[in-house]
Amino acid sequence: MEGLIPLVNRLQDAFAALGQNCLLDLPQIAVVGGQSAGKSSVLENCVSRDFLPRGSGIVTRRPLVLQLITAKTEYAEFLHCKGRKFTDFDEVRQEIEVETDRITGMNKGISSIPINLRIYSPHVLSLTLIDLPGITKVPVGDQPPDIEQQIRDMIMQFISRENCLILAVTPANTDLANSDALKLAKEVDPQGYIGVVNRSQKDIDGKKDIKAALLAERKFFLSHPAYRHMADRMGTPYLQKVLNQQLTNHIRDTLPAFRSKLQGQLLSIEHEVEVYKNFRPEDPTRKTKALLQMVQQFSVDFEKRIEGSGDQVDTLELSGGAKINRIFHERFPFELVKMEFNEKELRREISYAIKNIHGIRTGLFTPDMAFEAIVKKQIVKLKGPCLKSVDLVMQELINTVKKCTKKLATYPRLCEETERIVAGYIREREEKTKDQVLLLIDIQVSYINTNHEDFIGFANAQQRSSQVNKSAVGNQVIRKGWLTINNIGIMKGGSKEYWFVLTAESLSWYKDDEEKEKKYMLPLDNLKVRDVEKGFMSSKHIFALFNTEQRNVYKDYRFLELACDSQEEVDSWKASLLRAGVYPDKSATENDENGQADNFSMDPQLERQVETIRNLVDSYMSIINKCIRDLIPKTIMHLMINNVKEFINAELLAHLYSSEDQNTLMEESAEQAQRRDETLRMYQALKEALAIIGDISTSTVSTPAPPPVDDSWLQQARRSPPPSPSTQRRPTLNNPPTRPLSGRGPAPAIPSPGPQSGAPPVPFRPGPLPPFPSGGEALGGPPQVPSRPTRAPPSVPRRPPPAVPGRSS
Repeated sequence: MEGLIPLVNRLQDAFAALGQNCLLDLPQIAVVGGQSAGKSSVLENCVSRDFLPRGSGIVTRRPLVLQLITAKTEYAEFLHCKGRKFTDFDEVRQEIEVETDRITGMNKGISSIPINLRIYSPHVLSLTLIDLPGITKVPVGDQPPDIEQQIRDMIMQFISRENCLILAVTPANTDLANSDALKLAKEVDPQGYIGVVNRSQKDIDGKKDIKAALLAERKFFLSHPAYRHMADRMGTPYLQKVLNQQLTNHIRDTLPAFRSKLQGQLLSIEHEVEVYKNFRPEDPTRKTKALLQMVQQFSVDFEKRIEGSGDQVDTLELSGGAKINRIFHERFPFELVKMEFNEKELRREISYAIKNIHGIRTGLFTPDMAFEAIVKKQIVKLKGPCLKSVDLVMQELINTVKKCTKKLATYPRLCEETERIVAGYIREREEKTKDQVLLLIDIQVSYINTNHEDFIGFANAQQRSSQVNKSAVGNQVIRKGWLTINNIGIMKGGSKEYWFVLTAESLSWYKDDEEKEKKYMLPLDNLKVRDVEKGFMSSKHIFALFNTEQRNVYKDYRFLELACDSQEEVDSWKASLLRAGVYPDKSATENDENGQADNFSMDPQLERQVETIRNLVDSYMSIINKCIRDLIPKTIMHLMINNVKEFINAELLAHLYSSEDQNTLMEESAEQAQRRDETLRMYQALKEALAIIGDISTSTVSTPAPPPVDDSWLQQARRSPPPSPSTQRRPTLNNPPTRPLSGRGPAPAIPSPGPQSGAPPVPFRPGPLPPFPSGGEALGGPPQVPSRPTRAPPSVPRRPPPAVPGRSS
């Protein structure tokens, strides 16, 4: 059992040194009390050394984790000063003050970050104590207005833990009913008192030795008529013994759960430890093997992110292959449709082409030349959306590479070089892909195939109209999904979400996706799309449908505002509407370069010629768009994506070898080396803890609570005047006995030494201690009679009851 408390101390240090939060709720003793209650004196008496800061106001401004360890030599160590041994305890005090000021500042601020101090000494019992800031009421200096609540929360954070014992310190000249420390302890687990006599402020100022103070304390309890019958169970040495026994018993009681947590932690790091055990950082064989494994893992991860079925699925946004798929089948078609000609602008261009072909001659209508000129111009415009799609795919490939290299972070240089080499190769392929895309466009421009089977031909152009072309599509379903109608009035229920179905002829919405209750069907004739600015308080992205003939779109609403959760969703719906023939709204017609108005007049013959060529252009461009929509994704897939995958599989390793020395590439990061050392240290600490716990007996040994104070001498004091106060010294206001309260844990159960001769019998449940009178009596004589004597105990002899389990002593 002697090794159990030191084991807990070692575990506390191990977790603190590793910079981790200890997942084990380790048993400890928290010291609680108001300012100037005597907490520091109790702790110094336990150590038999002056080592704590003193002064007015709040002195303890950070929790002090004090680990006392029985040893042959006496010295102190701080966790934040590893390797330095303090033999001068004045230096210990100074270091506590400096470390406190480092975190809290020098103007009375507080912090919950603890200071860890370990003291080795032959004069201590193995204990772990936590000295907490004293309870205060009024903020001073840099302390916040709610300083009382902050300190209370800090104290409760420690003492409310199931594995925490409470040492509540209350001065003996204070009514216990008004004790802040006992009030806090009572909220958690109140029981049991032990009296101690601390040095007075005069003793402290006079540098009275603690050893002398302990002798005086012993003499006081032996000679005082109220305490001499239980002197062996009063005073600092007995307090240390009880605390040691309580903490030891408490640790023993929590062993099953404690062992279970240790085993759980051990199992959780066992796999890592197996990898780290035989790790030799400078072994060239290991570096070669690690390099091959890392490159292979990177290749697998990249493939999975592009093709799907990855083990790390992004749940926040589209990425990798899914995003590229969206670029191919939504974004790129959307950009192509946006490039489709504006009706008025196209007609104007056709009319100018016809007139310019005729020149000064007036001849027969020759539509072929005007048609080719207009078609070539429209085909060249497709270069923009095609090249933009290549850029988008290239950027997504680089983003995918960055995500895959995160697994290489163990080797920073390898991670950096892999990203640089692969990203550089992707940019090379981007240039070649763009060249191929431009070549495809130029090929289309080079030969206008008017014999294509899908081309309407010149004979049918005059009878063909855009409406006939549209009706050929049929009323097929283009898209389904949820949308919010945003501009319904508040009086009519406000914005509401519906299930929308878009076909080639109409936009319908239903109550839900079962499509049983149709709310409305909106024909698409004369509809256009307009962007709407997002509201200040709205998180939705909005677009609107309106009628080009200034009619109401829906009931008495001129616009139908539809809202989505993201801009990408808005763009996707707009692309679907474009497929259905609902085009974006464009600004009013602009003047041409010569300032000529757009609405020029055309004679009926020119109007017919323009309409013919317009139908021809519409027919041929639909063929071109269909071809481009098919070829561009295939080109990108072949020249970029597949090529990059092949490069990673076959050539990346060779490029890495040629870029840098293997030792440089496979140099570990400092964080990884630190993690390995921490994991191995923790593994050894957990194994050692489990080994020690396995040999510990589970029987519990307890110490009984001290008997009540014998106040029978007060009866005699009432009948005779008190002797001279010069013969006995008793505690003053500045030197009161202190009643610490230790909570949480089994009640004492072993026999205690019997009372001295002449002492009254001991009842089981002690009553509250009588208040200590102030004065300067010497330790030899009887005390003065207090002004308000307590009632004498009954004279009927009472037997000590059998031991009953409790929670504290």
